[in-house]
Amino acid sequence: MKTFAYRVAGLVFTVEYPDFSVLPERMDNLHPFVTEALPESPLFSVRLSESPLPSGTERLFLTEDGEGFPEIGIFAAPDGAHIFRTAIEPGQPVACEMLVSKDFRSGTVHLTGVDDCFGLNNCLMLLFAFAGAAEGVLEMHASVIMNGGYGYLFLGRSGTGKSTHSRLWLKHISGSELLNDDNPILRLLPDGSVRVFGSPWSGKTPCYKAKDVPVGAVVRLEQAPYNKIARLSPLEAYASLMGSASSFRPFRALADAWHETLNAMVPQVPCFKLECLPDREAALLCHQNVKRDAQAGDTH
Repeated sequence: MKTFAYRVAGLVFTVEYPDFSVLPERMDNLHPFVTEALPESPLFSVRLSESPLPSGTERLFLTEDGEGFPEIGIFAAPDGAHIFRTAIEPGQPVACEMLVSKDFRSGTVHLTGVDDCFGLNNCLMLLFAFAGAAEGVLEMHASVIMNGGYGYLFLGRSGTGKSTHSRLWLKHISGSELLNDDNPILRLLPDGSVRVFGSPWSGKTPCYKAKDVPVGAVVRLEQAPYNKIARLSPLEAYASLMGSASSFRPFRALADAWHETLNAMVPQVPCFKLECLPDREAALLCHQNVKRDAQAGDTH
């Protein structure tokens, strides 16, 4: 076996590949996050196995996102462990299965050959969200622009126009840079600050950057025939963030950890709702408002 270590959002995890595996070379999205030092106590460790996993017993959870989205089933296993089985889409063959320890610190992954890069990425994303829950980690479904030393997260339902809005910033707002276009990491650090990190997972846009910045604002987008922006109340901000964070209902301890993280983040992070058209004026309006709040935060 050969072991690689990866640092994401300041946390290191390891993957053990079979000696003959070419996956380390094929996983381009992981390359910017490789770190040479193997930690004594990683966030989690994954080992790839050639052998299929035992069948899980009771199915605890099945995602229902529909066509175009992965389908993930969670099954009970002995000793408090769980088995995750993921298909690229509902009705498709299983691409990967992963036996996860009770504490989410170790996993055994079997890739079926359907799409091994997809399979391993899916397993790593899941374990990072679960093991990272106690470390202030939230995996967000968002597009993130860096500008002026801050990160601005754009949230919204699939098809709302998150990527489009980011492209408008890149085109019309000087100094903008895309950090991640689908799965950035929002993290509450031990010192109480909140930062947004690039990740190895970015949806259809290959944007894998080992960079991070303080969060300037979070903006939930809604399509409208006009452009209007409003600051959200703390309760609305909590709901907005939670609605775009990766979470799985069966795991109460993880839900409690995510709840604590969100409660600590909400007072620090300005959250907005932007009802908008996909145009230049929407980007300028958004930038004007979120920049003002980010700068106001510097004076506190």
